[in-house]
Amino acid sequence: MTTSRIDARFAALKAEGRAAFVAYVMAGDPDEATALEILKGLPAAGADVIELGFPFSDPMAEGPPIQRAAQRALAAGMTLRKTLAMVRAFRQGETATPVILMGYLNPVLTYGYEAFARDAAEAGVDGLIIVDCPPEEADPLTDALEAAHVSLIRLAAPTTDDRRLPAVLRRTSGFVYYVSVAGVTGVKEADAEAVAPAVARIRKASGLPVAVGFGIKTPERAAAIARVADAAVVGSALVEEVAQGLAGNETVTARVLSKVETLAKAVRSARAESLTV
Repeated sequence: MTTSRIDARFAALKAEGRAAFVAYVMAGDPDEATALEILKGLPAAGADVIELGFPFSDPMAEGPPIQRAAQRALAAGMTLRKTLAMVRAFRQGETATPVILMGYLNPVLTYGYEAFARDAAEAGVDGLIIVDCPPEEADPLTDALEAAHVSLIRLAAPTTDDRRLPAVLRRTSGFVYYVSVAGVTGVKEADAEAVAPAVARIRKASGLPVAVGFGIKTPERAAAIARVADAAVVGSALVEEVAQGLAGNETVTARVLSKVETLAKAVRSARAESLTV
C-alpha cells in the first residue's frame, strides 16, 4: 500500500518533533537525464517528501518560474508516462521517501483514471495533487486512486471557509496542502503568523498533517513555516536554480541540491531553535 509511506514519514517526523521539508521539482526539467539525477539526489540532500511536477502547457496556478520549468520540460519531450518512468527509476534505489505527483487534470484524464492509478502505484507514486480538479468532480479519479492505494491530496486556501472545508477534505488522505497566499506560486511570501490559525483549523478538521506551500523561498521563511505547520513546501526557488544554472552554464544538479540542503537544514532546526530562544 503506497499511501502508508506518507503516513510513516509524517509519524516518524512527529516523533522527532520536527516538520517535513517538501521539495518540489519538475519532471524533465531541464532534460530527462538531469531531472532524474536531481530526483535521486533529493533524499540525501534533506528532502523528507518529494513533489514531482508533471508538465502541462497551461499551468494556471503557477507563477513564472514553474511555468518556465514546464515549458523546458515539454520542449525536452517529457510526458506523464515518462514521469512515471522517472519515479520507477528512482524507486530502484530509494524506497522510503514519499513521492507525490503534482499537476493538472488533462494529462491524467487523457491517460485514463484507472490506468493512471494502476501505473502510478506500480511505479512507486504515493500521492497525487491535481490543482484544477474541484472536489465535486473528483469522485471518479478518487475511486481509481483509492483502489490503487494512492492518496488524493487536496488543496485548501485562505479563501476556504468553514462551509467549504468539509467538501475540500472529503476523501483526502496523506496530508492536506495549504496554499498560504492567494494567487500563483512564487510571487507573494508566506506569513507564518497568518498561516498558523488556518493550519490549526485544517489539522483539527481533517486529522491529517498540513503542509504549507506557495510563497516559501528562503531558509528563514521555511523555518518560520516549519514552526507552525507539519511541512514546508518549496518549489519556485528550486526550479529557479535550474534556470540560473542553465543561464550561467553551471552544473544544474549541484545548484538545486545545494539549495535543498540549505532549506532542509533550516526546516530541521526550526523548532529546536524556537525552544532555545
